[in-house]
Amino acid sequence: MSDTPASLRWSLTWRLSALQAVLLTVLAVLIVAALAATGNFMTLEPEDETIDAIASAVVRGDSGTLKLRETQAFAARSAETPGLWFVVRQHDGATLAYGKVPAAYAEMGAALDHVGQARFGSMLNGDFVPAARLKTVSAAAGDLQILTGANGAVSPGRLLAAVGLLFASVVLPLIAITAIATIIAAPLVVRRALASADAIAARAKQIDIDRRGTRLPSHNVPQEIVPLVEAVNGALARLDDGYEHQRKFFAYLAHEWRTPIAILQTRLDALPAGPDKVLLLQDLARLANLTEQFLDLQRFGHRFEPARINLVAVTRQVVFDLAPLAIAAGYEPVFEADEETIDVLGDAAAIERAITNLLQNAIQHGGGRGQITTQISRSSGITISDEGEGVPADDRERIFDPFFRVNGHGFGLGLNLVREIVGRHGGRIWVTEAPSGGASFRLILPLLPAG
Repeated sequence: MSDTPASLRWSLTWRLSALQAVLLTVLAVLIVAALAATGNFMTLEPEDETIDAIASAVVRGDSGTLKLRETQAFAARSAETPGLWFVVRQHDGATLAYGKVPAAYAEMGAALDHVGQARFGSMLNGDFVPAARLKTVSAAAGDLQILTGANGAVSPGRLLAAVGLLFASVVLPLIAITAIATIIAAPLVVRRALASADAIAARAKQIDIDRRGTRLPSHNVPQEIVPLVEAVNGALARLDDGYEHQRKFFAYLAHEWRTPIAILQTRLDALPAGPDKVLLLQDLARLANLTEQFLDLQRFGHRFEPARINLVAVTRQVVFDLAPLAIAAGYEPVFEADEETIDVLGDAAAIERAITNLLQNAIQHGGGRGQITTQISRSSGITISDEGEGVPADDRERIFDPFFRVNGHGFGLGLNLVREIVGRHGGRIWVTEAPSGGASFRLILPLLPAG
């Protein structure tokens, strides 16, 4: 089954065409019924069936005379038409009479040889001449001129044939014309009626986390769509309120965390040097980093100030700032750059936070040994590698999801924030296996021309 949604325009077009076809058919049936009830249905003449039955029963005898044979059609017509009479004549003078032929028609003879068909009957000087029908037909016995009384009934078969002819010659052309008109006009009418829906769809595409307050337009909207638009706008308003409350809560929480962290930092600095102090400082650094991540999630969600920045200088500064923490955790920090200036257009604070999170991730998950290498070049971007256990292949896509943790450490926010920042700058980030077997994160941003 196809998941492609059906077109409203074409759905309405086909339904209108089908409805019009049904209505026209019903109208044709009603017209036929009315004409039949008043006796004015087309030009169906009951004697036509009588003439056909006679023509099928007339044959030539051995001597060339006309003879009448008993056929099923003739027998049925004779039974239906009491007092049936007729005169059959050919151009060579052969004749055949049946029944009580009125005197007015008995001697018409060759006077009507050149008449294809005619109808007779009159009331003259008080003499009544019954109605009769003359018709020349082709039959097995040859061309026959048949004159018979105008009585009998139209059979259902002939009636159905006449109705079919009427349907094919009148109703079907009308259905075709109206269908073509509907197919041409309906999409235009529907498109014009749903023009406001296109405006609603265009506005809906503008709704995202950075454009809160956007609402769907409700002016010039069909009355049937207004409740849907109002419901969506109400839902957007509730989402905006909920997001704002959440943002304020996390901002307040992150700011409140800073005070006890600062107090702990002061007290730990006063402790004598030792392994326990190193571990406590590492734990405090992770806690401080988590606080900054919460603040960054709020800050970068609202502020983004692009400017020309030197990616090499920013990266080098982050590596130097975190070098003491890396050394204290047992690592040898290494920084390598192919050139001194690689410019990008971006937010300096955001890019600095992304590189910081990647380095802190390496310090936390690198196994506490070996080198943490940061490389930057114009062709390959920024690569940060460690010599730890690496990231399992099945987790390399999920590792950037919020709250996803490979080994239970951290809160799963740092790498997600990195991906958000990189995405805002139009860049890409992914993780592979380093030559040493550890994790290797590569970050690529669109570069500005040199100079």
